[in-house]
Amino acid sequence: MADIFEHLLRNYGPIGQYRERAHGYFAFPKLEGEIGSQMKFRGQKMIVWSLNNYLGLANHPEIRKTDAEAAAKFGLATPMGARMMSGNSNYHEQLESELAAFESKEDAILLNYGYQGMVSLIDVLCGRHDVIIYDAESHACIIDGLRLHAGHRYVYKHNDMKDLEKQLLRASALIEKQNSGGILVITEGVFGMAGDQGKLKEIAVLKDKYEFRLLVDDAHGFGTLGKTGAGAGEEQGCQDQIDLYFSTFAKSMASIGAFIAGDKKIIDYIRYNIRSQIFAKSLPMPLVIGNLKRLDLLRTRPELKEKLWENALKLQNGLKQRGFDIGKTDSVVTPVYMKGGVEEATAMVMDIRENYHIFCSIVVYPVIPKGNIIYRLIPTSVHTDEDIQKTLEAFSATKMKLDAGEYKADTIPDMAEVTGGRFNYLKERPKNK
Repeated sequence: MADIFEHLLRNYGPIGQYRERAHGYFAFPKLEGEIGSQMKFRGQKMIVWSLNNYLGLANHPEIRKTDAEAAAKFGLATPMGARMMSGNSNYHEQLESELAAFESKEDAILLNYGYQGMVSLIDVLCGRHDVIIYDAESHACIIDGLRLHAGHRYVYKHNDMKDLEKQLLRASALIEKQNSGGILVITEGVFGMAGDQGKLKEIAVLKDKYEFRLLVDDAHGFGTLGKTGAGAGEEQGCQDQIDLYFSTFAKSMASIGAFIAGDKKIIDYIRYNIRSQIFAKSLPMPLVIGNLKRLDLLRTRPELKEKLWENALKLQNGLKQRGFDIGKTDSVVTPVYMKGGVEEATAMVMDIRENYHIFCSIVVYPVIPKGNIIYRLIPTSVHTDEDIQKTLEAFSATKMKLDAGEYKADTIPDMAEVTGGRFNYLKERPKNK
């Protein structure tokens, strides 16, 4: 019999295999100081484009005051126990009621976290005779929820309505054959990597031809899209066709927690059956009260969303004017697509951080196909015109180096030396002649 640990240690996984080189720099970096458009990384002040602090609420003075007062009054332990047993409060129910009203739904249920909430939601909704149809670029929390699903699941090509209809035909035929089960379609309001909105309105139209329910994960749309900030459904004019609206507080609200909104009867069913909440401690009171204040600012301070979009469009238009490919984003999420290998991406990120003081996230193989590089920039309402201009200049400069081959491994060897499993950037390395 093999030792299970020995098996694990032989293969750390597609990302973990780079842990010794990446830890502390590319993976698990430490950003220090007040949350904002500029923070410190390894002692250097950086313009940061990696935080989902869309509306700048993380350090909003009114938010900080409310959080501090709630923590002082209640502490982090209140209420004790799971909601169903001993952890309910008027504040929890007030937040649920206000979220439901904000999303034009009858009721809502609070969740401790977005990721575990979505996983558990799929589990509670679908049985072994049901069919789930989901977008190919769905977030990991949806994919992991699908792994728990004992029934059938069909994937459709990203935002491809013809393929979705093909899968609906397959699912409908299967349901008819087994004479049992129903269909759940899952998509996202905004896809967090590419920034394009899910085609919610077009999906809703298919309800006239097929019988299914629609679940939308709108983590990046909540607070950023729609006239009032209610999300992608409001933006596309089809909020009433979304059967279950899901979002997290970790993006626009700069907090912890999540919620599901929908018809009262189905929310009641979820409330009494969702295992991730029944068997978990209730959301602490300071977070609930803090989230009530955050929701209030979403409703009453439209200038926060307006400033976010002003900055996002300045960044996106500036990138396009400089010849960068930002794909089909129609949200504030801003991807930048480039060509290059892992070594080039590594060198480019180190250059843009160490010499241009820009901190942003980058994605390479094995997350995306070989030969591709994606920067993902997250604009916020607290970024300044100077932040944007410096970033555009840095991107232009490093892109020229990438295209000129200056980041190739055989051109700049040893971009970093590994000491104790951490990167020590060496600013001056002789190039090979």
